[in-house]
Amino acid sequence: MKKNNSPWIHSLDHSRKTNRLSRDMETDVAIIGAGIAGVASAFFTLKYTEKKVVILERSLLARGATGHNAGQVVSYFERGFTSLVQEFGLEVAASAEKAIVDSWELLDEMYTDAGLDILFSRFLGHGGLSSFQQVKWHLEANHLRRKAGLASRALIVSEDTSFVKAIPKQYEGIYDIVSQKQVNTLLETDAKGFIGVISYQKGVINSALFCQEVVMYLLKQYPDRFSLFEHTPVHKILLRKDHAIVDAETHTIDALSVVLCTNGFENLHIINESGLDIDARFHHLIQGRVGYMSGYLEDMNKPPIAISYYTDPVPGMENDYVYLTRRPYEYDKKIQHNLVCVAGSSFVLDEQGQYRFEDEIPEEVEERIDEFVHKIYNMAPNKKIEYQFTWHGLMGYTSNGVRLIGPEPQNPILLYNLGCNGIGILPSLYGGRRIARFLAGEKMARTIFDVPKRTGVESEDARHMPLSVNPAASNPRIH
Repeated sequence: MKKNNSPWIHSLDHSRKTNRLSRDMETDVAIIGAGIAGVASAFFTLKYTEKKVVILERSLLARGATGHNAGQVVSYFERGFTSLVQEFGLEVAASAEKAIVDSWELLDEMYTDAGLDILFSRFLGHGGLSSFQQVKWHLEANHLRRKAGLASRALIVSEDTSFVKAIPKQYEGIYDIVSQKQVNTLLETDAKGFIGVISYQKGVINSALFCQEVVMYLLKQYPDRFSLFEHTPVHKILLRKDHAIVDAETHTIDALSVVLCTNGFENLHIINESGLDIDARFHHLIQGRVGYMSGYLEDMNKPPIAISYYTDPVPGMENDYVYLTRRPYEYDKKIQHNLVCVAGSSFVLDEQGQYRFEDEIPEEVEERIDEFVHKIYNMAPNKKIEYQFTWHGLMGYTSNGVRLIGPEPQNPILLYNLGCNGIGILPSLYGGRRIARFLAGEKMARTIFDVPKRTGVESEDARHMPLSVNPAASNPRIH
């Protein structure tokens, strides 16, 4: 079995000087978690307010989920647009999707302000569809987008499929019929079974390196208002009426606001002195899923790309799929390769389970990913692949597959920017900008991202309700 070896952490500055909290202090905003959500929340708060900001990180900057993802940037929800419309209504769901799509501009803003020169590729990515149910799912989503005034996504269907003539007329103009060869070419596969392709804007970026460079910029740009303390775990947050006390081992921080930008699985307790209990609720807001990935180097003779392969005939974020990304990567200095990353196995972390970054990768996971590369992605079946990187990371899934952004209803001193739901980069940036608006005192319309109001104590049934994933899935599986 292999160790957890991420290509993104491999690229970080391992000689960078770190600081641990060494005294009690006061601040306007204390952010818990130095991943992309915490860094984005700090960036936009510092830029658009005059507040003093402190980030507290239990390990090292960007070494959590941000340093253990597949590096894919996408502007959609893993949960389908149609289901969001059914729950929230067309106007509200459309507004939410537009907010995430517009977050490409937030990424550009951070990149430009910080003067970054790290690789960031943006392109038209693809998703391979393998059933009529999947095609109908995307047809209806495109139909609703068009009804809401949103741009629909490019959808093609193979002329060889038996159901082409059965597609309802209401979907005319939002899909095209093409040859099977065109479908396979976009998906870079000769494998049989893919009958259509949904295409939309995607990108690839090393989000850990991105966070490192943004933090270096913030420390230089706001030396009197920004601090980062690593190796500083937070064990307890005491919420009072007008401020909070953050217990970080031997020292405390008195903060006017606290923003949680974590996966939700830390040994963290929240005591609310001015209202209903928050601690128990917080620990049931998020369910964990551990994702596994492998990466190998090849000649740099193909452009960057991100492709998903939906092999489960039933659409939905709880169902199986595999995706890969390809981008230039400098493994050894001045030697350029393409790095192909495949995310293909995951399992649900039960309530008693503990996740450890240092755990090795199960051989079964490596075999599943290797099987995909040889059978679906265009790789010679007998060619042995040397995986330079094999890694895993902990993702946080909310109960409805929508990120939680904003103040805790029981005490607005506490705010959240959490719940990657498998797709975390752009939603984290949107969350950071929205958090800054809350902290600036702006009045904003409610969105699907707002933390739901709760009264009384939740029932046990409600607390343990499945969170859009399969809790029985105790073994790694294709995801």
